[in-house]
Amino acid sequence: MHGKDKPQSASADYVVGLTDGEGCFYVLVKNSLHYRAGAAVNLHFHIKMQAADRNVLESIKRTLKCGSVYFQHETRPNHTQCYRYTVAANRDIIGKIIPFFEKHSLLSSSKRKNFRIFKEIALLVKANKHLTIMGLKKIRSLKKQMNQRVGGLA
Repeated sequence: MHGKDKPQSASADYVVGLTDGEGCFYVLVKNSLHYRAGAAVNLHFHIKMQAADRNVLESIKRTLKCGSVYFQHETRPNHTQCYRYTVAANRDIIGKIIPFFEKHSLLSSSKRKNFRIFKEIALLVKANKHLTIMGLKKIRSLKKQMNQRVGGLA
């Protein structure tokens, strides 16, 4: 790119395809005595790519208008250094990520299932249900259904 070129955004189809292959909708439930219900709930959307492709993640960030790209040091043998695009702010998950993937459907059934559950958990968080014991129990139950490895056809 030349110095005067405007940074590019990625097309919606590209974001969907990359998310289908390299993306992750993730919910962290972390026990903590600082919360009434005994745990904090953190919502995350990630896409991880090799360090040489950082510019692709920057274009995803421009398209979705939220999140950040950071270096993720890799210590495992036979793994290359990576960058990760992450969205972790609830307002961005609820206000940008969920509406984007509602409008632009994921193609793989497993990723669609994870997104559906992720969205359900996000709506519980938006309604402050994560601050109650029953709401936290529901979130934990939903979380167990996410990112499961399946053998054979679903």
